[in-house]
Amino acid sequence: MASGFCNTCSQLLKEFADHLRSAWRELEIKIKDAFREIGRCNCFRISSERRTAFDLPSLRLNCDNETQLLSQESLQTLNKLATSENTDLQMTSAMYYLHLSHHLNCPLPDAFMEPIVALLLSSDLDVQKTVSLALVNLLIKNNVCKELVIEMGMLVPIIELFRSGDPTAQCHSCACVAMLASSESNRDSLMVDGIIPLLALAKSFDPKVQRNATWALLHLTQSDWSTRLLCQAGAIPVLLLLLQSSDSEVQFYSCTALCNIAAIHEHHPRLLRIGGHYLSRSLLTLMSSPVKKNSAQACRCLQTLSKNVLIQDQLMELDCVLPLKALLKTSTSVWIESALTLLSSLSAHPSNTDILVSEGLLEEIGQVLHHPRSNSVIVTYSCKIITDLCTSHVGEQAVMESLCLPGLLCALVSNTLSDETLLHVTSCLHHLMACDVLRTKLSATITSEKVSGLVKLSEQIRNSQLAYNSAAIISELEMTEEMIRLLKPHYTSISKYLLGFLKKKDVKFQQLGVVTIFNLKKDGDFSSLTNSELKVQLLKVHAQTEETRQLLQMIQPLSPSPVNSGLSQ
Repeated sequence: MASGFCNTCSQLLKEFADHLRSAWRELEIKIKDAFREIGRCNCFRISSERRTAFDLPSLRLNCDNETQLLSQESLQTLNKLATSENTDLQMTSAMYYLHLSHHLNCPLPDAFMEPIVALLLSSDLDVQKTVSLALVNLLIKNNVCKELVIEMGMLVPIIELFRSGDPTAQCHSCACVAMLASSESNRDSLMVDGIIPLLALAKSFDPKVQRNATWALLHLTQSDWSTRLLCQAGAIPVLLLLLQSSDSEVQFYSCTALCNIAAIHEHHPRLLRIGGHYLSRSLLTLMSSPVKKNSAQACRCLQTLSKNVLIQDQLMELDCVLPLKALLKTSTSVWIESALTLLSSLSAHPSNTDILVSEGLLEEIGQVLHHPRSNSVIVTYSCKIITDLCTSHVGEQAVMESLCLPGLLCALVSNTLSDETLLHVTSCLHHLMACDVLRTKLSATITSEKVSGLVKLSEQIRNSQLAYNSAAIISELEMTEEMIRLLKPHYTSISKYLLGFLKKKDVKFQQLGVVTIFNLKKDGDFSSLTNSELKVQLLKVHAQTEETRQLLQMIQPLSPSPVNSGLSQ
């Protein structure tokens, strides 16, 4: 042999080499099997995932760069960590989303929603609490589409958190539902499984859970269909109890929800079914709250319900005027408007007049008319209340002793009131002029500025009824020496609008023109200062009236006796 080995040694070496190759193949297979098993083990996978987790931008010096936060690399890492079986790594992903929810100022790409679904389905409650808080933040900032949250099936695990028994988890999940319910298209999905657990959480002893659950219920009362289902599920007694919560936000949410329910008349029987004036009493108690937004909201709810006669009777029995007067004294116009709206509903019923007057309401209305933030709504409702209450001697005397007349006169020259509001003001003043003592007071207190304002409103042509009301007030002013002095500078303007009245085909304008001329002629200078055209037109009206009278006399025998009697008068 070339190797120099003998046959025996060569054979032994050959057998050894064969044996070595066979052993190596077996070792190779065993090594591969071992590494395959190691690769399948969580220990090896977690080590890899942990190395991956350190690539997340959020772990790099609290990064808030949106480009890095929303990179494709970040998305791949989030998907790996969210689907990991290790809860620590799931928490890393959840914390990333929480960080993202604080720093993101643009819409979250749809692809980034997938890991959120996986994290909500985690078996670890802390992970669920963290990611649900992140989702609340993203919903509040409109970083995610509410409809997409429902479409991706997140509602089921969110509602499951209601049953977790953990106040923090319940708080976050209720907030999620509240935000989702703010979208009308989502309410149908929420109503299927969400009502009963929400009502249960609204009775929670944890104030934050109760607040968010009530907030969610409020959003569900913003459509007729969901409101109907809520009422059928027993929401009204729960909401009524929540009016007495120690949390002012819970009070506001529950009261607003009841206000939405009360706006639909079909629910009134359910609202009134609870005995002992409980609804009226609870809302009146809330109306006395030092938290004025709650007080005003209770007032709005009562105003909506006040269309029901039973509620009105209950309110008067429960002395509702005191808290309403307190609202009138606030500095916020919206709250004053709420109180006046309810008082206007109450004053429209004659049976309430004496009580409202005796409670000093007209005195408060006079103060309101002088309020620096008085607006069209405030003035309009004030006029309605004054007109309603000034129907008796007691009411007239109360107006005399209040600031109502000066307030109405100030409104006449306001630059901020619309013609519609001025129509209410002049109508109210004209109504008050029917009372002798009020007419005398108005004539004695009206100033040159107010007289000028009345004349301008009388001669404007954009609103004929406003012109009529204003001219009617002038026609009834007592022609004292002072009044003549105030009116004399306006005789030319007055003559001009009176000529227009006499030319109108509407008899009431003609009659008003005649009455005004008759009153102004008490000043001898008026006739000399008026133009001849006015006199000619007055003669025409007189001739038409005489012709009408003669015609009526001719047909009088043909008329039944009651009509004859009326015509002769």
